[in-house]
Amino acid sequence: MKILHTLFLLFMLPVAAISQDTIRFIQTTPGSQAFKVREPVLRVKPGTVLISKTLMGGYYTEEGGAWPGEVGPIYVEGATTKDQVVVKILKLTPNHDLAPARVNPNFGGLQTDVRVRLLNPPIADERFLWRIDPTRKFGKLDLPKSRLKNIEVPLNPMLGRVAVAPRGEEAFGGLWPGDFGGNMDAPEIREGATVYLPVFHEGAYVYFGDAHALQGHGEIAGTGLETTVDVVLQIDVIKNKAIRWPRIEDREFIMVAGSARPLIDAFRLAHVELIEWLEKEYGFDRWEAYQVLSQVGSSTVANIVDPQYTVVAKFPKRYLPK
Repeated sequence: MKILHTLFLLFMLPVAAISQDTIRFIQTTPGSQAFKVREPVLRVKPGTVLISKTLMGGYYTEEGGAWPGEVGPIYVEGATTKDQVVVKILKLTPNHDLAPARVNPNFGGLQTDVRVRLLNPPIADERFLWRIDPTRKFGKLDLPKSRLKNIEVPLNPMLGRVAVAPRGEEAFGGLWPGDFGGNMDAPEIREGATVYLPVFHEGAYVYFGDAHALQGHGEIAGTGLETTVDVVLQIDVIKNKAIRWPRIEDREFIMVAGSARPLIDAFRLAHVELIEWLEKEYGFDRWEAYQVLSQVGSSTVANIVDPQYTVVAKFPKRYLPK
């Protein structure tokens, strides 16, 4: 059955992807709980298509349990600090029928501050079990206390975490986003998107995981529909074009993800980097890019719950020079 499943995935890939080296890799060692330089679990050449899956663990069961961590790091041969690593998300397919999510008094965008005493009552600590139908691509949640009684919504699978090892000897826990990517929790990082990441170490040390079957912008309660997915990625390198912050591209937009606190700093970082991208690679005058972005650009708040907030700044590709 594994062979048939692999052949099916390969059949569904673009011809350009099949022409590259293709590797099937399922991580059996414990998942990474922090982004840093460590012994790679896999080494790949630029252009490799990777057929894999995010890690399963008790966290995704009805009983609950420990977070399984991320897949990685993956050493990309030939990647240097003068380059950028490219992660193309060719396919994301939920492979589990359950997606836990929760509201929590100590984590989320609307909770009280646990470090300061306040008079308003705390948010309930409650775990919700969404039932996933991978075939129909819908998620369903019972709402016994609500008038609606249940809700069914279409899925939009994404990867919450795509990262490289941070600069120097830095190590960031799995909840952190930053210039290395990490836990950006951006719904834009989905099937059909390409993620571009800076390289801080030779080999880059790529990580991925934290799949969500669905997540709203902002991730205000602190979780998406947390589940596991089958993944097909193409990992590549763009030589001699170093970047400073993660970039994202899909059919409609070029985008930059900026992560910081306060939220306005994340917004500024994303938009400054996007203007510089327009200037350096698309021939815009800086101030003209600033003006045009102000009129045709858009932005989303990816998360307001992580140790750093993430904003995604977007420029429509239809306004780029041909």
